[in-house]
Amino acid sequence: MNSSLNAGRRARELREVRDVVVDVLVVGLGATGAGAALDAASRGLSVAAVDAHDLAFGTSRWSSKLIHGGLRYLAKGQVGVAHESAAERGILLRRTAPHLVSAQPYLLPLTPSVTPAQAATVMAGYRLGDALRAGAGTPRPTLPGPSRVTPERALALVPSLRPYGLRGALLSWDGRVVDDARLVVAVARTAAAHGARILTRCRALSLSEDGAQVRDELTGAEFGIRARAVVNATGVWAGQLVPSVRLRPSRGTHLVLRPGALGGPRAGMHVPIPGERNRFALVLPQADGRIYVGLTDEPLEGAVPDVPEAPEADVAFLLDVLGSVLAEPVRREEVAGAFAGLRPLIDAGDGRTADVSRRHAVLRSGGVVTVVGGKLTTYRRMAEDAVDAACPHARPSRTARLPLVGATTSAVNAPRRLVERYGAEAEAVQDLMREDPALAEPVALGVTRAELVWAVRHEGALDAGDLLDRRTRIGLVPEDRAAALPAAEAALAAP
Repeated sequence: MNSSLNAGRRARELREVRDVVVDVLVVGLGATGAGAALDAASRGLSVAAVDAHDLAFGTSRWSSKLIHGGLRYLAKGQVGVAHESAAERGILLRRTAPHLVSAQPYLLPLTPSVTPAQAATVMAGYRLGDALRAGAGTPRPTLPGPSRVTPERALALVPSLRPYGLRGALLSWDGRVVDDARLVVAVARTAAAHGARILTRCRALSLSEDGAQVRDELTGAEFGIRARAVVNATGVWAGQLVPSVRLRPSRGTHLVLRPGALGGPRAGMHVPIPGERNRFALVLPQADGRIYVGLTDEPLEGAVPDVPEAPEADVAFLLDVLGSVLAEPVRREEVAGAFAGLRPLIDAGDGRTADVSRRHAVLRSGGVVTVVGGKLTTYRRMAEDAVDAACPHARPSRTARLPLVGATTSAVNAPRRLVERYGAEAEAVQDLMREDPALAEPVALGVTRAELVWAVRHEGALDAGDLLDRRTRIGLVPEDRAAALPAAEAALAAP
């Protein structure tokens, strides 16, 4: 079946879904919900999946873009969570999304504030992480092992480091995804290719064991979707649909530094957070020249917003941590934007949210299966567990061996930037530019008009926000978003 998502397919499937009983209704189309839709559909089950907004509208677009092996969980003795994370990282790197997920080097600068004993402890952790890599079957050429590098090599990789007192750095490798929202789009489109009905802008008003009452947010029409099993994968909003689910969301903030900041680093960084054990700020260079810096872990107070704000206190905190290893501190005006996401942590009582386990849980209440907790890296396993619980008599999951739309390890005749975002489909995006040279015009940060048109025709984008904030990440910087808005509106109006 065709993997393309667009307004026409949405309208047709909205009509169809009112007249059938599906095997599985999935509510929420972040990584886990889209993964559950794919898992169920690839088992041969009929599936409808709805979201009140867009694909990856919530937490799944606000991650650190890490596909990591669970080193932090090892440090806390959570061996099972760490092993699961390493196994899922290997699946993404080698089988399901090698076009979107790759290996990334990270430096941990050995500044005077990092004692030799601390450095030895961290390196021991890196080596344990490398053992997890081997245990998960990920070959070392795919994900190299850790090493110690000289001060000269450290400065060559990250020129903005403070040279005074620098004893070198610890070099480690982990996975990263080029764009978390694009990963979700690929998962959702793969589910659509297996027959799942992917219905964005459809808000679930109430759930029951045999379906949901839903409102089409574009027309206001309300209708029922009947289902033999229901999976609630709405993340931090899960308790709004199933009140017995108790969550303790925490806010994670990232900064977006302007292109050229930090002297054009060739590696990411782990920067120790003063006064913390086993917590580091992350510095992650992007292909478009921007640099992401994160991550805070603060409890959310009050109601859960649709789009959380990044408070100025978080910005100041991250700049302070980053400045602890730099020759020159990053000025506030070099921060082009900031974003915050909410972690759907399970309420375990007292204690800091930073100490709450990231292990996921599958809960059943009133006939509805809810999946919460976890992290982006393990979305596939979370989805598998949720479908196993909702449909215990279904055939086994296939998704560990199922490539996502665009997945390829073969050479693709297209620019590298397109291949890293579209994989095997990069040539089709480039064909749009050949057919209409005006579509080759850049919009912002290398994104072309052709990519916006492709997103409308094939990736389910219904408005400018979908195009600028999720199919591309132009919208992370307000002035870039404003400059690209006319091109987005033109793409939506194109035939």
